[in-house]
Amino acid sequence: MALPQIAIVGRPNVGKSSLFNRLVGRRVSIVDPTPGTTRDRVSQLIEILPPTDLAYDRTRDAAPKMAEVVDTGGFGVYMAEGGRFDDAGEDLASLTPQIEQQIKAGVQNASLILFVIDAQTGVTGLDERIARLVREAGRSDRVMLVANKVDDDSWIGAAQDGSRLGFGQPVMTSASSAFGKRSFLEAIWDRLPDWVEPVASSEMKIAIVGRRNAGKSTLINALAGEPRVIVSEIAGTTRDSIDVRFELDGHVFTAIDTAGVRKRKSWADDIEYYSHQRAKEAIERANVCVLLLDAREEVSQIEKRLALALMEQHKPTVIAVNKWDLVEAERKTSDYIDYLTQELFALDFAPLVFLSAEKGEGMGELVKVCANLFKQANHRETTGRLNAVIRAILTERGPSSKLGTRAKIFYVSQIAIAPPTVAMVVNKPELFEGQYERYLVNQLREQLPFSEVPIKLVFSERKRLTHEELKSRKKAGVETLDGDGGGELEGFGD
Repeated sequence: MALPQIAIVGRPNVGKSSLFNRLVGRRVSIVDPTPGTTRDRVSQLIEILPPTDLAYDRTRDAAPKMAEVVDTGGFGVYMAEGGRFDDAGEDLASLTPQIEQQIKAGVQNASLILFVIDAQTGVTGLDERIARLVREAGRSDRVMLVANKVDDDSWIGAAQDGSRLGFGQPVMTSASSAFGKRSFLEAIWDRLPDWVEPVASSEMKIAIVGRRNAGKSTLINALAGEPRVIVSEIAGTTRDSIDVRFELDGHVFTAIDTAGVRKRKSWADDIEYYSHQRAKEAIERANVCVLLLDAREEVSQIEKRLALALMEQHKPTVIAVNKWDLVEAERKTSDYIDYLTQELFALDFAPLVFLSAEKGEGMGELVKVCANLFKQANHRETTGRLNAVIRAILTERGPSSKLGTRAKIFYVSQIAIAPPTVAMVVNKPELFEGQYERYLVNQLREQLPFSEVPIKLVFSERKRLTHEELKSRKKAGVETLDGDGGGELEGFGD
């Protein structure tokens, strides 16, 4: 049985995104009074706990239920706004059909439809139009009417006016104050299927990042095999970070579409600020990132800063060159690779994939490369192998000191994965930092199964051992990597 979907629908500004965030338990959808802020289907997995009220005639140890909750754009955005432009100067009329198509797709796939109305405003003509469309789609049996903005008991009477829409008495709640939250969640639990498919916790999360109009949303749709994300020539169409789960070759992945990045001084409003924050959060929670470039455009400072940010966060990254089919007749692949290596030097080790998102070309290769990076980042190397590699690197070239201090490594171990993190106890950490650290990382990348992912090195100075500790370790045959026999080599070998 497929994971059930809960679709939140309604006219603009009834509090759909606030209700979505309340269900998820954190701020995911952007909440802003500007109509049309939520444009795509934003989705998150949630767990609904069972009712504790004995009136439900269920035991207190009933199992929680999992679902994918989907926030949709406000239905009839352009009509509600009287055909105006929004604060960023975008004509909402050109986006409204796509927003409404996303709503229809969400309703079509949903096991439960939360039809949200504003209790304080009352039922409007647009509410009635949405109700009619839901009935025409044959989805009336899946609707749970929700009267939002019932901030206290004084609004209960007004909320009951929603019953004339034909979906029964509304469930009353307030996304902002959490009034009626418990009964709201219990009503959802009661309407969800009794059994759902378990969600794999090991699925890979792939964040698609890049500047505006690089083709991120088109790429997401190509991966998902359906138009889950609005694709438009209007820069900045994607405002939220959109999670889209898809399957390929029997494996489940989550692709995260992020808002296009542009210079901070070009931000038009608060929505762009929150979109930027969502993009940062998406990178942080992703296992692998795809830095998407437009082959027709030169690498800008935006991509260079993104490359540095991905490197600083130690994120496995694929550089995906989109729209390559439009320029391959006039460009040599080898020359373009040399160009990217020079311009994006922070990611000179990252693999490249050439693709056409619009034509769906290169999707399989992109996912395979991402899966390979995921495997590399989660590999744990044996201490014995690390010792042998570090010993060989030191023999070939050790760090130099103007004062003639001899560099020594006393302890080496991989202490974490994703990113692969190697801890080293040394005599003088400052001898290993900077230029030699970069050399060491490059050598480790060549000789260990981390060839295309960032490696994190942690240097610390050894603690002084007592005379008795030195005697006992020497008696046990412990020696330093450089062979002088005077230090701490705890943890060497398997």
